[in-house]
Amino acid sequence: MDHLRYSGLPFDEQRAAFLAIVAADPLLAETLARVRQLALPDWLVVSGALYNSVWNHLTRKPPGYGIKDVDLFYFDDADLAYEAEDAVIRRAAEHFEGLALPVEVRNQARVHLWYEARFGGTYPRLAASAEALSFFASKTHAVGVRFDGDERLDLMAPFGLDDIFSFRITPNRVLDNHRTHEAKGARAKQYWPEISVVPW
Repeated sequence: MDHLRYSGLPFDEQRAAFLAIVAADPLLAETLARVRQLALPDWLVVSGALYNSVWNHLTRKPPGYGIKDVDLFYFDDADLAYEAEDAVIRRAAEHFEGLALPVEVRNQARVHLWYEARFGGTYPRLAASAEALSFFASKTHAVGVRFDGDERLDLMAPFGLDDIFSFRITPNRVLDNHRTHEAKGARAKQYWPEISVVPW
């Protein structure tokens, strides 16, 4: 049960372990360095590439195992047109060329404009990238990192880290996201059979 060695520890200890694992992962380290150079407003690398890398470290799997892409959020409400976001996405694609993992870039200021057509149900208008974490389908997935003013990695984790370190995917019922929760849980179990998925 060595993979559970951080489960149940105080948040400060889990936070230190989480950031150390992320900083030491070669794929994430290179990606974060490139993200910092891109200098998008209110940027945040979130979700799968982070917690999957922690699970890989704890189960002794290679960097990048089971990871589809890197999710990069930014927040810019100066221009909410699709074309403005698309220009950033195209600039980012060029900037991230050559990275081992594709980087998916999304402006969190615009999500409320397209969410209902794509997923059904309404989505609140956000005021910052980090706010989006509170609306993820699973509390486990609600993690983000960025560099602070002192160039140190900073962590956003509104629901804490114990689910990640306990290999437990817990639903976040704030929106009707049960299908996403179950689909992501099923996919994760294929790669990390140690995971338990809490039913919606």
